[in-house]
Amino acid sequence: VYDQYLYRSELKGIVPPGLPAPDSIDAARQYIDNWIRQQVILRHAERNLKKDVQDFSEQLEAYRNSLVIYAYESELLKQKLDTSVTNSEITEYYNENAANFQLRENIVKYKYLRIPLNLIEKPFVKKATKLFNTTKDTDAEEELEKLSQKWMFGYRPDDDNWVNFKTMTTEVPLEVYNEEDFLSNFRHAEVRDSAYLYHLYITDYKMKESTSPLSLEQNNIRNIIINRRKLALLKHMQEEVYKEALLKKEYEIY
Repeated sequence: VYDQYLYRSELKGIVPPGLPAPDSIDAARQYIDNWIRQQVILRHAERNLKKDVQDFSEQLEAYRNSLVIYAYESELLKQKLDTSVTNSEITEYYNENAANFQLRENIVKYKYLRIPLNLIEKPFVKKATKLFNTTKDTDAEEELEKLSQKWMFGYRPDDDNWVNFKTMTTEVPLEVYNEEDFLSNFRHAEVRDSAYLYHLYITDYKMKESTSPLSLEQNNIRNIIINRRKLALLKHMQEEVYKEALLKKEYEIY
C-alpha cells in the first residue's frame, strides 16, 4: 500500500494454532484487509491535515516519559510497598472516619427455616420450630442443624454476617413494599409459597444512610490504607530524587 509493505513474517501469531485451513485463511485475509484499510485511511488523513497538525513529537515524548515513570514507580511499589494491614489499624481508621461510611442499602442479620409443605405436620417440625425460636443457644442451633440435615429442610443459622435486605428476600419470598416500615415493625415473619413454609427471624438490622458496620468496610479500609502508603512512598521518592539532583547540581534554572 503506497510505500508500506506487510510481510508474511508479520502474519505469524495472527492465526491461532490448530485452526482449520479455511478458517486460517479467513483470519489471515481479515487481518490483511484491516491493515490495508488502516494504511489507506492514514494516507488520506496525512493528505488532508496541515503539517503542523501532524506533528505529534511533543505528545509522543510526553507519553513516553509517562510510561517510563509509571514503569519505575510500579517496580518501586512492588519492592517496597508494605501491604500488610493489621486489624487495629483498620479499626483505628474506621473509628476516626466512621461518618464517611454510610450504608446505601438496608442490611440485616437473620435466620430462617424452610420446611416443605408436605412435612409441616410431622413431629420433628414442631421440635425444629421450637429450637428455631430459641435465642442465641449454641446447643439448640447444633441440634437444629442436625435435624435439617436428617430431614432435608432448609436452615440458615444466626450468624454475624450482614446481608443486603434484597438478598435476604431471594431466600425468603417476602413481599415487602417498604423495607424501612417492615424493619421497624417486624422481627419475625411466616410466609408460604407453593412448596415451602418459611420461618424468618431478623436478629439485627441497620437502615440505609446510617453508619455502615466495620465488618462490611474492612476490605475497603484496607485498600484505603494501602493506597495512602502508596502515595506517601511515591511522594517520598520524588522528593528524595529531587533533593539528590539539587545537591549534585544536575539541573540549572536560567
